[in-house]
Amino acid sequence: MGGIFLRRARPAPVEVINDISGDVVNFFRITQRHPAALAAELRSMLSGREEFDRLRRVDPTTLTDIERAARFLYLQRLTFGGKIRTRCFGVDKVNSSRFDPRKVLPNLDRLTARLAGVTIERLGYADVIARYDDPRALFYLDPPYWDCEDDYGPGVFERADFERLADQLATLRGRFILSINATDGARAVFSRFAIEDVETTYTVGAQGGKRVRELIITNKE
Repeated sequence: MGGIFLRRARPAPVEVINDISGDVVNFFRITQRHPAALAAELRSMLSGREEFDRLRRVDPTTLTDIERAARFLYLQRLTFGGKIRTRCFGVDKVNSSRFDPRKVLPNLDRLTARLAGVTIERLGYADVIARYDDPRALFYLDPPYWDCEDDYGPGVFERADFERLADQLATLRGRFILSINATDGARAVFSRFAIEDVETTYTVGAQGGKRVRELIITNKE
């Protein structure tokens, strides 16, 4: 979701980011409101397996909001494959550490500028769709991949939520774009909508790219 948001050529008149993760929402909020304090926290952090493991074990709710935001970015930069539920320290034999303040901080400055005026929500998908649905609205939806429903932890999203989501989107007044891995199950659940099959590349660590197929689903006429 964040990648699509950041690649927009220009901001929309009204923009909303939604994520059910408290870490993600806190990170966006601190980046938006306290970028200097977050940058100072990040400058003091060094890339290392022991520090990674220590921070991974920390309960984020025991930290200040700024410490929590720095922890989230640190772990996500160094986690193999960027997975939240099964974080493990990623190594790269070719490139320098992915957590390098010289590279991270300029990107943080750009993110701060991009988040100006953006509303940050932490709601379930059904609630945020209902609250912001409008004939002028465009939703970009990035649910967990099919067969990966528990990647973001227990109780967040289950297989039956795909059906619930499809039913809600069928009554949408606005427009939507949804991306998901190409599986027979996803094709069946979203068969009432327009489905485009596309090829993309998944890149994880230094192992090179893997060509895969995804579905782009819309309610276009």
